[in-house]
Amino acid sequence: MTLDSTAIRQKERDTAALKQAWAQIGLDSCPNTYNFHMHTKCSDGKLTPLELIEQAVNIGLQGMAITDHHTTRGYQAAKEWLDRQPSPATLPHLWTGMEITSSLQWTEVHILGYGFNPEHQALKPYLWGIRPFGSYARAGNVIEALHQAGGLVVLAHPARYRRPASELIPAAAALGIDGVEAYYAYGNPKPWQSSLKETEEILELAKTYGLMTTCGTDTHGSSLLHRI
Repeated sequence: MTLDSTAIRQKERDTAALKQAWAQIGLDSCPNTYNFHMHTKCSDGKLTPLELIEQAVNIGLQGMAITDHHTTRGYQAAKEWLDRQPSPATLPHLWTGMEITSSLQWTEVHILGYGFNPEHQALKPYLWGIRPFGSYARAGNVIEALHQAGGLVVLAHPARYRRPASELIPAAAALGIDGVEAYYAYGNPKPWQSSLKETEEILELAKTYGLMTTCGTDTHGSSLLHRI
């Protein structure tokens, strides 16, 4: 039996399943089991959406999201490829995803959205292929728009900004963010390994503020196993 279009949409927007996947994530989950931060040529990556999804299948990813900047074109192309495959049960669970540049505590940060309806009216200002401006760039407005579209919202790589994670995570939590990218390889080590010092700090902050935790390679290069 094949899934109808409604079931497919629900699968890619199934935030309950997404929360379950995030609850299973640990130090060894990325990049071979889960990867929730990847880019294609649709924004600033080197891989085409087809190359990315084929790598994801070959790696054996169980769950993933393509998080191009300010566009879902990469996700749409990967989704169309997955929909044509004959054995969906053996393929990764693909959720909708996007990365949005915003302002938090007078600092530029990146916010990741997952499991949202990409056609929702609230997301139109964020799908122009360029960073938002004015009030649209405020972190609170980005978080609210993604929530209105049914998504979950995560602060990307909290230890990469001008302000420390200890300041930004509480501020994001106060605005209603759902999670933080806890498992991240600062410095682009090869093989990929989540940076232990930063990971420990972010996990503790996530626990303090009741936030979910995610992982991702933030791939911009030609391999999903690294950032660049």
